[in-house]
Amino acid sequence: MAGISLFSLSTSVGESESCSGQSSAPSPLARLNPSASSPTFLKYLKQNSSREQSGHIAQKSDYESKQSQLDVDNATPVRTRRHSWRQQIFLRVATPQKGCDSPSRYDDHSELGDLPPRSPLEPVCEDGPFGPVKEDRKRTTRELRELWQKAILQQILLLRMEKENQKLQASENNLLNRRLKLDYDEITPCLKDVTLVWEKMLSTPGRSKTKIDMETIHSAVGRGVPRHHRGEIWKFLAEQYHLKHQFPSKQQPKDTPYKELLKQLTSQQHAILIDLGRTFPTHPYFSAQLGAGQLSLYNILKAYSLLDPEVGYCQGLSFVAGVLLLHMTEEDAFKMLKFLMFDMGLRKQYRPDMTILQIQMYQLSRLLHDYHRDLYNHLEEHEIGPSLYAAPWFLTMFASQFPLGFVARVFDMLFLQGSEVIFKVALSLLGSHKPLILQHENLETIVDFIKSILPNLGLVQMEKTINQVFEMDIAKQLQAYEVEYHVLQDELIDSSLNDNQRMDKLEKANTSLRKQNFDLLEELQVANGKIQNLEATVEILLNNECKLKQSILTLELERKALLQTVEDLRTQTGNPGGKHLLTRQECMDAN
Repeated sequence: MAGISLFSLSTSVGESESCSGQSSAPSPLARLNPSASSPTFLKYLKQNSSREQSGHIAQKSDYESKQSQLDVDNATPVRTRRHSWRQQIFLRVATPQKGCDSPSRYDDHSELGDLPPRSPLEPVCEDGPFGPVKEDRKRTTRELRELWQKAILQQILLLRMEKENQKLQASENNLLNRRLKLDYDEITPCLKDVTLVWEKMLSTPGRSKTKIDMETIHSAVGRGVPRHHRGEIWKFLAEQYHLKHQFPSKQQPKDTPYKELLKQLTSQQHAILIDLGRTFPTHPYFSAQLGAGQLSLYNILKAYSLLDPEVGYCQGLSFVAGVLLLHMTEEDAFKMLKFLMFDMGLRKQYRPDMTILQIQMYQLSRLLHDYHRDLYNHLEEHEIGPSLYAAPWFLTMFASQFPLGFVARVFDMLFLQGSEVIFKVALSLLGSHKPLILQHENLETIVDFIKSILPNLGLVQMEKTINQVFEMDIAKQLQAYEVEYHVLQDELIDSSLNDNQRMDKLEKANTSLRKQNFDLLEELQVANGKIQNLEATVEILLNNECKLKQSILTLELERKALLQTVEDLRTQTGNPGGKHLLTRQECMDAN
């Protein structure tokens, strides 16, 4: 400490003398060790002072936002012949296949970070940093050393106090943000015994490697999820999914760290920034322009657009990421978004061609046709396709129109059952409000009711809908409807092709099937190899089991012999004739 202060003192004294233009004899201070470094807290003071003086000037640019088309085009091809009712549903939701244009790119030259702040400590003037330099009297080395020691101690104290204040402020901000995030009404109040069940599961030792009975988890989710544990429970459900499905899906992204993605630039920046203000605009955590909520949401969407270039950014993703961000930290929300997109298969509906979304609209129409025929006929009579009202439900998981408490329960089931939940919720909502929908007699009022009035249903109706979803099972129907869609699509394409085009298409399909058969053959060979290895392992275990059984049998015989020997010894000990007692070795030899 003394070496540092003396060297810094000699530097400042030398500068003051050089500025005043006076030459002096070499001072004893000049003979100090030149390798000593100056105190680092001076740099800290420079940076802090420059940061306090620097300001951020918000600039607004005029532009016209282009909203991505969420509703699927309902244009029906010209009908040259009569179609079956299945074909009519297909034609209502399908659009002509076009070359998929690349997603719109926006000019994004750079994302400039903060420029290095200019230090407010200008070069020392003639008078020096501490006022006019007195030529007649100079402080002694001891006095200067004491001054520096005092200044350093005071600076250390200030730094410690500032760190403590920062910790206190961060703690207060975390509590405030947590209250802001969870500012919504619960639908299914979680009772104390249910909360204890969840806390017990969450505190299981080695939770990420321990499988828990799915019936227990399903029952717990049905009884309710505590709001303050919801983010941790979603992570727990994701862990259980990975334990159940040991082999991940083929379409897995690169395992790039989240912080590394944030350092890169994205071409989707403009589209993301436009949608920030439209995502939960009334929620206090996201309402502040470029506040903590919007900045965290921007980081998540930016990172995902870099992780998955094929999807990039699509309208609707901001609501999904926003719901996750309300219940967990920024990095955890990004991991759960990646889990939903890749493991749960949601990313297919966000692809630029929107083909999967068309299939989903067809599946929803077929569900209405099979479960609520009168409602389906009423909507068809007024030419209302599902893309007019249901596309936002699928793209935002109901978050853009429904209350957050309801959306949170949908996410509970989404992490438990997958994307099938969206169909169940949509079918339950339309079915439970069927009498009210049938009362409207024109397109405008029906669509307005479904979009505006239906989302504002009461808590009782919401809880009833959630309970219905837990009892529904439509997995087989959805698979059948998807196959049906592709068959109808092939029929529509074949009807417009000549013989040569059909032959080319069949050849391509044959080539594709051969490739699939080859891939399946390779997988079969790998599986057979694993089976052989397992059979060999089982054989070895069976041999070991036989050896162990033989060893147990031998030990049992030896035990019986020893017990018999002990009994004989006891008999001889009690014999009054006083016969000679056999030794243990003799007994063993006799046996």
